[in-house]
Amino acid sequence: MLSLLHIENIAVIECADISFDAGFNVLTGETGAGKSIVIDAISAILGERAYRDMIRTGAEKASVRAVFADVPNLHWFEENGVEYDSETIIQREIFLDGKNICRVNGTLVTVSILRKLGIQLINIHGQHDSASLFDEANHLTYLDAYAENAPLRQDYLAAFEKVIELRRQIQRMTMDEGEKLRRMETLRYQIEEISRAELESGEDTRLEERRKILQNAEKLSDGIHAAVECLYGGDDSDGAAALLAAAERELAKLGRYTDAFAELHSTVSDLMYQVNDAAEAVRDARDELSYSADELEAIEGRLDVIHRLRRKYGVTCEDILAYLEQAKAELDEIEFADDTIARLEGKLKAVQKEATEAAIALRESRMRAAELLTEQILVELAQLDMPRVQFACQFQQTELTSLGMDLVAFYMSANAGEALKPLSKVASGGELARIMLAMKNVLAEQDQVETLIFDEVDTGVSGRAAQKVAEKLRSVSKSKQVLCVTHLPQLAALASTHFLIAKEERKGRTYTTVTPLDRDGRIRELSRIIGGTNITETTLRSAAEMLG
Repeated sequence: MLSLLHIENIAVIECADISFDAGFNVLTGETGAGKSIVIDAISAILGERAYRDMIRTGAEKASVRAVFADVPNLHWFEENGVEYDSETIIQREIFLDGKNICRVNGTLVTVSILRKLGIQLINIHGQHDSASLFDEANHLTYLDAYAENAPLRQDYLAAFEKVIELRRQIQRMTMDEGEKLRRMETLRYQIEEISRAELESGEDTRLEERRKILQNAEKLSDGIHAAVECLYGGDDSDGAAALLAAAERELAKLGRYTDAFAELHSTVSDLMYQVNDAAEAVRDARDELSYSADELEAIEGRLDVIHRLRRKYGVTCEDILAYLEQAKAELDEIEFADDTIARLEGKLKAVQKEATEAAIALRESRMRAAELLTEQILVELAQLDMPRVQFACQFQQTELTSLGMDLVAFYMSANAGEALKPLSKVASGGELARIMLAMKNVLAEQDQVETLIFDEVDTGVSGRAAQKVAEKLRSVSKSKQVLCVTHLPQLAALASTHFLIAKEERKGRTYTTVTPLDRDGRIRELSRIIGGTNITETTLRSAAEMLG
């Protein structure tokens, strides 16, 4: 459960500490007082998007810290290298430059990784959830979540992806006769053109290196000749090899008289052998250097052939040869397309059968779940003062899609004697709020998340229905921690912990405070909710009676 929330410099909240109860927590206050800011702060530590506009004017950064008590040892901790503690602390800092710093138990994590933990700790249900109930595209997702169909959907999707791939292969090979002949003619021409060149792997690199040598042959010859003279000597002087040999002999003589020259003699001796080896290598290079204008011309002609092929088929000889093999394979594929298509169609039938069986298994699970879901929702709705409502999951069979073979839509009839119709056609705002609460309560039984937040989901609900919603939320709070932002006195009266969100102005700046209320404070706040600014003895007595 969320036990403590610390907020700094988010919108009009300069600094606030909120200690939540394990049961039913409500937050009330005037419209615009900042109730939504508290929810935004909680969303931030859950890894949802946070904007620099959230930062209080004049501050350099905003920060949120949340302490969660009795957190189970989720796989997330080991997976992300974060030390596990049953009292888990999440911190997030939001800077003006858009940078975010997130920590879990002191370990830095990314926002996306934090979001994966957040969805396992808290579910936030807002007014947009009611809107999502209208969208039939979401109904199958609701049903699959209730049925815990993730493994069946995964099995089906694996089979369906095979179907798609085989269909794609067959489509690629299916062409009209004219297109087929044109493609075969193109491929034969390309194969002939590349084959005629008789390329070798790496030939372009070797030829370009040889061309470079031939183009600079005169410079190479002069340089090698000069190096040979330096090493061997010319007519008028000794070369480095001869001089080092002489030095080696003299040092060897000195070594007869003292050991002091032994190391120096060894060094010069090594140099002498190395220079002799280098001299021989340079002389061999001089002897091997040969070139002719005819060879250069032949290489230029060969590289022209390769260059023309490069422009069409690849950057290197290896690329061109790879294209040749690909073209041959495609030509064979087209020439024997009928046989290949027949083989692929045979595989497709088998894979379609596998996918259909997986889709049927998925549908059967959905239909069983739909019956249980309908029963449970009707029980919940009866408890929410909607005993005459009819509810059903309508199935429609489709072709194989990524979701299976089903379209699912939630239908209801709000009044006795009326036919079942889509939710969007029959549900009023208050009815939809209760339907959503009923569904969330049913789905929460399968959910491991221990904290549920309801952000003004009671919109459009009043009177007796509001009392039923309040009782339902209190009932949910016996097994889950519930946080609820509300304008209804019935909900506020049944809470175990009540916070007042209030806004005030000091020295030209707006400040929002979050205050836990005692009994007297709750009576005054309930009186305000009941009667507005006109608080009377009557409203105060009514508020006291509601608290019991």
